[in-house]
Amino acid sequence: MNSAGHSEATAPRGLELTPFRGLRYDPDRVGSLAAVTSPPYDVVVRPDGVHYLESADPHNIVRLILPQAPTPGARNEQAARTLRRWLSEGVLAADPRPGLYIYEQRDGDGMLQRGVIGALRVSDPADGLVLPHEDVMPHIVADRADLMRATSANLEPLLLTYRGSGSPTDTTAIIERTAEQPPLLSTTTEDGFSHRLWSITDPGEQALIQADLAQYQALIADGHHRWATYRRLRAEHPSPSPWDHGLVLLVDTARYPLRVRAIHRLLHGLPVAEALKPLDDLFRVRRLEVPLHEALEALADAARTGNAFLLAGDGTFHLVDEPDPGLLARTVPTDRPAAWRTLDATVLHTTLLDHVWHIPEDSPAHIAYIHDTAATVGKAERDGGTAVLMHPVHEEVVRDLARQGVTMPRKSTSFGPKPASGLVLRALDL
Repeated sequence: MNSAGHSEATAPRGLELTPFRGLRYDPDRVGSLAAVTSPPYDVVVRPDGVHYLESADPHNIVRLILPQAPTPGARNEQAARTLRRWLSEGVLAADPRPGLYIYEQRDGDGMLQRGVIGALRVSDPADGLVLPHEDVMPHIVADRADLMRATSANLEPLLLTYRGSGSPTDTTAIIERTAEQPPLLSTTTEDGFSHRLWSITDPGEQALIQADLAQYQALIADGHHRWATYRRLRAEHPSPSPWDHGLVLLVDTARYPLRVRAIHRLLHGLPVAEALKPLDDLFRVRRLEVPLHEALEALADAARTGNAFLLAGDGTFHLVDEPDPGLLARTVPTDRPAAWRTLDATVLHTTLLDHVWHIPEDSPAHIAYIHDTAATVGKAERDGGTAVLMHPVHEEVVRDLARQGVTMPRKSTSFGPKPASGLVLRALDL
């Protein structure tokens, strides 16, 4: 058992990051490291993306994070069997010494992100250490919990951010010094991102990072459902236990700013014409006969002065903005801060989904949440549904609301780049 399983249950005083023995692919046993990686489980577009990744390499991590079988129980058991087989065959092997892992991502546009992967002590929202900014869907938390119980593993890190001082800190200095050394692994995925990973095994350097991070609070940038899953599983196991900790990537956004993108909605069974019909007297609606990139520019312009959405699925785009103030007064709850009441996601969920279209936000049969803009439009056009394209929220708005304890509507933001799944895993029985 790693040191994360031996910590005593004490009142949390700050972010508590613990080294662990990472499980990593043996490069000699797989086709390529890039071929066994995957985006996080909720970014993979099912089923096309799953099938594509499965065909990329027989050992692709998607076989663990999104196993395919007729029933949930069969899926989870399949993932557990697959993980056991890969461990016994040496496809995955544990590093010999516990480490904190330095992770770097670059793209061709000059974006650079670096952070630290470790086992973070799980805390409650009331502790004010790890701040959620979105609500979660209970059925997804239950699904992830079943998978983690079956595999006894954290299969992919969630993404947390913190705001450093902007001046060199112990963590920043160690990250940048480490990045000058040869990495444990280096690969470039087909999206053009290069990935490098190092392990910090020196106890002195680990202690410096731990002491530095202990002064901060973190914002969940990506992985609300996995963090809620960590909290559920911790509650199920008497402390101390390995379930007291969960796998995370921590990024200082004062040093390495993240990109914030929108998450779009696909409304199943609601053709665009029917979606537009009740909006005539409630919003301004304009038809845009332009390519996608120009439609998104029009959305960005409209979003500067108020709520705005792009509807698509019928071969063109419809810009929906300038909601009727009376409609908003009737439908948007008034018990939250103004910054929450004026969010596009708030208006979409409380006004359009609940009041106008009567679509339940937590029903997969009625609505899907998709990160890729073109994929959302394409699926809407193929399936006869409506794509609702969103404009992203600024990170500071997200952080300010989170500090107030106010959660945004689910799937309101997409922070990135997200860590690739498959580079390092955490087994709870090591």
